[in-house]
Amino acid sequence: MESKNKLKRGLSTRHIRFMALGSAIGTGLFYGSADAIKMAGPSVLLAYIIGGVAAYIIMRALGEMSVHNPAASSFSRYAQENLGPLAGYITGWTYCFEILIVAIADVTAFGIYMGVWFPTVPHWIWVLSVVLIICAVNLMSVKVFGELEFWFSFFKVATIIIMIVAGFGIIIWGIGNGGQPTGIHNLWSNGGFFSNGWLGMVMSLQMVMFAYGGIEIIGITAGEAKDPEKSIPRAINSVPMRILVFYVGTLFVIMSIYPWNQVGTAGSPFVLTFQHMGITFAASILNFVVLTASCRQLTVTYLA
Repeated sequence: MESKNKLKRGLSTRHIRFMALGSAIGTGLFYGSADAIKMAGPSVLLAYIIGGVAAYIIMRALGEMSVHNPAASSFSRYAQENLGPLAGYITGWTYCFEILIVAIADVTAFGIYMGVWFPTVPHWIWVLSVVLIICAVNLMSVKVFGELEFWFSFFKVATIIIMIVAGFGIIIWGIGNGGQPTGIHNLWSNGGFFSNGWLGMVMSLQMVMFAYGGIEIIGITAGEAKDPEKSIPRAINSVPMRILVFYVGTLFVIMSIYPWNQVGTAGSPFVLTFQHMGITFAASILNFVVLTASCRQLTVTYLA
């Protein structure tokens, strides 16, 4: 009977790595980063470094417990085993409530994003469609789920890498800026690095940590991971540094090209940077990326 209740272990290191990456990199970076920049100014870079360290500690702790006992369940099981039934109960239902709110937000966002391309189609049609599609995908094998997660996350990671490379082209060689390098003086020439003081940086931490949300998926995938004793440590040791580089590298590029107090006043910082490179359809590119981000989050929500 025990073997029948076990889930099929079909998630490889590649799947788990990109699931964690995709969970932590979403609309919080593509759109929400502008609000964090407004609160902290250039010192938001320090806030993301601090948040990245905290995220690594959380991932490492979850990873240690997952490797020690790689059973199929949420991380609330660890709270129950180590802190008692009440802690497990509160942790489990709190996370369940949070996941439900995120799912509602994501299906709503999906309808809004599709409305950009198809303004005459009612949003509820897109919402119902994506819910049915995600449910169908999750009825397939865990390997199919892992592959879908991989490609959803891949599009986001590829966009960020292109963004960083293109940004350094503008900063160093002035590509798309008439051959005039922008340099990095914008990081301190508009009120200093701590433009809104230390308090602004501290206040931005709430938005920074929200952006890192999703790393807890490591604690849920253990029961379906191939050889969790090897795959989970590999994923944990590689993901935090990559997330940190993506977040800090992206915001470093954005605030080097544009004065921090102008970021977000005319749309997403990503759209502005791509348009700076002469890519006129930048808004459509970003809309596609956030669509995949919404779908990816919904698949993880279903898993959780």
